[in-house]
Amino acid sequence: MSVTVETAARTAPAAVIVGIDGPSGTGKSSTSKAVAAKLGLRYLDTGAQYRAITWWMLNNGIDVRDAAAVADAAGKPSLVSGTDPAAPTITVDGQDAAGPIRTQEVTAAVSAVSAVPEVRARLTELQRGIAADGPRGIVVEGRDIGTTVLPDADVKIFLTASAEARAARRSGELSGKDRADLAATQAALVKRDAADSGRKTSPLAKADDAVEVDTTELTLNQVIECVVTLIEEKRTA
Repeated sequence: MSVTVETAARTAPAAVIVGIDGPSGTGKSSTSKAVAAKLGLRYLDTGAQYRAITWWMLNNGIDVRDAAAVADAAGKPSLVSGTDPAAPTITVDGQDAAGPIRTQEVTAAVSAVSAVPEVRARLTELQRGIAADGPRGIVVEGRDIGTTVLPDADVKIFLTASAEARAARRSGELSGKDRADLAATQAALVKRDAADSGRKTSPLAKADDAVEVDTTELTLNQVIECVVTLIEEKRTA
């Protein structure tokens, strides 16, 4: 999906808390950042935090397959997330980690690290602190925002899409993309969905009071407008 974000004089309630959940490839990050920018809200990518702590584990010789070792190290790295939707940042022990956390090595390990209860407890506390800290509201995206991190969020959205559509988006929808590459990407997404949905602690799930939006047939601009409308309806309710 491609997106053009227009500058608009639209505002959300000053302290509105928005939780956007869903699996990879649904347009979650692009939607969350654009909605926050449109409405003058802060933005937090919780997935980047899980990637950041995973990256730290890998760099510090922690066996990410050893849950006990990961649990023992969970409190060691210092993570700082910038909440400007136009330029979100994340540092680990003062080092810019925005690029390194997107490597395939981190992608392959993040589900295992994210499943460790001590990691989730540490980052959930951090995320709640960020959401509560500041004069403006915030859009928080992840996989357990509406169910665990911010169960009292003012607006909860759960984005979905077909596995085929998500794989195409994740692969960049290149016209010459090899079918085998797309199949591998889809298989990887399905595998991660199963891992995230099946973990015992804070699994990927739609909150009972979340609004589900299927993005399979929608452009990103349409998804953004849908979410903005839901937030604005909350303001006038």
